[in-house]
Amino acid sequence: MLQLNVKNETSRLMTVILGTAKSNGPTPEEHEAYDPKSLEHIKAGTYPVEADMVKEMEALNAVFKKYNVEVYRPEVIENYNQIFSRDIGFVIDDIFIKANILPDRERELDAIQYIIDKINPSKVVRPPEEAHIEGGDVMLWDDYIFIGTYKGSDYKDYITARTNMAGVNFIKELFPHKIVKEFDLVKSRIEARDNALHLDCCFQPVGKDKGVIYKSGFREEADYMYLVNLFGKENLFHIEREEMYNMNSNFFSIATDVVVIEKNFTRLEKWLIERGFTVETVPYAEIAKQEGLLRCSTLPLIRE
Repeated sequence: MLQLNVKNETSRLMTVILGTAKSNGPTPEEHEAYDPKSLEHIKAGTYPVEADMVKEMEALNAVFKKYNVEVYRPEVIENYNQIFSRDIGFVIDDIFIKANILPDRERELDAIQYIIDKINPSKVVRPPEEAHIEGGDVMLWDDYIFIGTYKGSDYKDYITARTNMAGVNFIKELFPHKIVKEFDLVKSRIEARDNALHLDCCFQPVGKDKGVIYKSGFREEADYMYLVNLFGKENLFHIEREEMYNMNSNFFSIATDVVVIEKNFTRLEKWLIERGFTVETVPYAEIAKQEGLLRCSTLPLIRE
């Protein structure tokens, strides 16, 4: 049995599900794109190819091996995108929450069922149908649960609006002892540079008391100020619009002092090294074209 334990984003990682780019399928048609960044690359003829993405994911897997992390992979579905395991589920404390994802992606959950079968069934929950919530929007910080959402009345018109208030309220009820704080995110169907697809596209904690943040990803300045007040401005690395587009805040922590980032994030790398972090860099620029990065392709099950 797997004894789940995830209370934050940065404690020493023991066990993780890493997505797979194998048998990723053909380049989607324009109307099949789930986000504006994928659409941009489909139109430009620069959509990533499977061999490159497999290579990138293996580079991340090699880092996990180096740190003796136990890695599970989904069963491969023929011609299907299974890179972003963070979307389909997430762990809070010792509970595995299956996400109500876009209906087309239900098969991705079936492909990790063999792992879910190792978890005590009473610790596996699924929100009611009307509650939408994806792992990329859920950020743990010990006593806090930060959740990205979209409060606009046009929620249903946005395929980029992934977590609704019913999803937030479901988490509040499930974890009454936690401080659950939702953040209203900026969404765009057409301009990837103005689309915070998930909370981890514009904010993520790092280490014990620091974070990386993109101010313009929040619809309300008060939400941004909440994090500034909680972490302290001097502890936050502010990224710019183009860095948000390249997903600088979508790194992944193996421990409080070990961070994996995309190898082109030189400004972030410098900031982290100056603050005493060990930085592992991997190539992930091809996968990034689908508006997801390191955090999106991982689903931590056990941290120390």
